[in-house]
Amino acid sequence: MQPYPLVFSPIYKERIWGGQGLRTFLNKDIPQGQIGESWELSGVEGSVSTVSNGLYQGLSLNDLIQAFGAHLLGQSTIDRFGKAFPILIKFLDAKLDLSIQVHPSDELARERHDSFGKNEMWYILHADPNAKLIVGFKEGVDQEKYLNALREKRLTDLLEFHKVKPNDAFFIDTGTIHAIGAGIVLAEIQQTSDITYRVYDFDRTDEAGNKRALHTELAKDALNYDHKTTYKLKSETTAEATQAPFSTLVQTPYFSTNELCLESSIERDLAANDHFLIYLVVEGQAVFESAELPDLSVDAPVGTTILIPACCKKIRIHTNSCRLLEVFV
Repeated sequence: MQPYPLVFSPIYKERIWGGQGLRTFLNKDIPQGQIGESWELSGVEGSVSTVSNGLYQGLSLNDLIQAFGAHLLGQSTIDRFGKAFPILIKFLDAKLDLSIQVHPSDELARERHDSFGKNEMWYILHADPNAKLIVGFKEGVDQEKYLNALREKRLTDLLEFHKVKPNDAFFIDTGTIHAIGAGIVLAEIQQTSDITYRVYDFDRTDEAGNKRALHTELAKDALNYDHKTTYKLKSETTAEATQAPFSTLVQTPYFSTNELCLESSIERDLAANDHFLIYLVVEGQAVFESAELPDLSVDAPVGTTILIPACCKKIRIHTNSCRLLEVFV
């Protein structure tokens, strides 16, 4: 495989809660309508990403995996996850509130859907004043109390609301009740899965007057009713953090994410890695190039997602100022 930074064509998804924020805040060339999601890097059946640059332009992510295997993914990745791409990267625009929902664990997802579960991380890119996320229950909730509140349409009384601002980050493990509130644009890093149990949708209807389906029975056994205070990964980027190139946001068995705040160009020696890297440009602009094939560099403004193959042993990131998320398994 030729080692150069890969960019993929975004896959846009219309959602009842979407808007035009991906155009406004990330300069995405989205169609008109209620565009809620840009799938940046996906191996999900029916929504597989296609390379948009360089020597492999026009090939799908799955084509690359089949052709190049460990050269793309890294042998350690294949040993852990097989040849299914283990990460799904999205940008989301919540013009309206999303439904309140939960994702099943690996065990439940495998048993019910022959799928991975969906542990995920959110990184806030834009938030209107007073915009909030729902993440987790308040103290003292059990299944009976939850079901009663659901029937009586007072579920939100039991939930934790988190006011957010740009650069806040949250890890939402499986079983956690959650929702993205109106006025938020964020990056979502998750396991490769599209399994969602919708708990409550505020009784809203589509243009035909139909409500979206709820998954009450499936959700009640998937939920973790315990109260936790560990969802938020950080409240702000401190002055000290901006002086250091790397800040670890989260390390999990499913994926890890670093934040890079760069004020000048850097070179990354990847010779010891046996895995791919994903970069999301969440502020500013950068140029990515591999030492092996510098002519196949990528100009990456905010909103760009880049896949660095495992066979790429050294990359250079040229910038005057940018903020990046670095994702790997």
